[in-house]
Amino acid sequence: MRESRDFTRFACGLLALLGLALATPPAEARGCFPIAERLLPGVQLASLPDGATVGITYLGHSSFWIETAGGTTLITDYNGYHTGPVLPDIVTMNNAHSTHFTSAPDPGILHVLRGWNPLGGVAEHDLEYADLRIRNVPTSVHGRSGAQGNSNSIFVFEMEDVCVAHLGHLHHMLTDMHLGELGVIDILLVPVDGSYTIAQVSMKEVIEQIRPSVVIPMHFFGTASLDRFLALMGEDWDVVTVGGSSLAYSRMTLPQRQVAVLQPERW
Repeated sequence: MRESRDFTRFACGLLALLGLALATPPAEARGCFPIAERLLPGVQLASLPDGATVGITYLGHSSFWIETAGGTTLITDYNGYHTGPVLPDIVTMNNAHSTHFTSAPDPGILHVLRGWNPLGGVAEHDLEYADLRIRNVPTSVHGRSGAQGNSNSIFVFEMEDVCVAHLGHLHHMLTDMHLGELGVIDILLVPVDGSYTIAQVSMKEVIEQIRPSVVIPMHFFGTASLDRFLALMGEDWDVVTVGGSSLAYSRMTLPQRQVAVLQPERW
């Protein structure tokens, strides 16, 4: 199984090297594969608008509440105090920094996915649950105690016809191997503090590496750092401020090159 995953990663990296210049990679080269056939007919989460594939609510800091059309729920960078309306099915924790994880998640959560391996080595996740697939792409974190290699993960959430990626506490540019493992990302959740992660100019370069349709900023402290990021992105992206903390998308409603600013429910 490990050999198979290693081969898949190698193949994805090779595809990235050969095909990153293509505006629309072929379906078989994508890292995000639709799994709509696993949806139960007629199942629709009441809180999502008709036709929406995914709902995203910004809870604060790096935590988002994500829900699928089939009713699966999760929280990113679950820290125990940025919580959703009910207990989620799944939580992810990108790295072991105090505001990005908790050592005591609620035992009622079905799946707790950590972006680092507490036993050492590389964290590896590829979970399929109902109408959702979650996998991780390991990266590194600098400025923490102990070994920093593979201590952060980008989590990728695949649902029906939309792919969402959460960059976590990213501290460096991405390699072709990272990009090959990520695949085609539609919505990118991006830390924009410019100091605790990477500089905002570099983060914009990462965004252009990934080329999502929508960028949603997170991990900002007050409006000053957010405003600087928006001014930088506004040079060639459409910046839209949403009057609330939630948005819902489907493949048909995805804009192009849009930065969507959500208001955190809790600062």
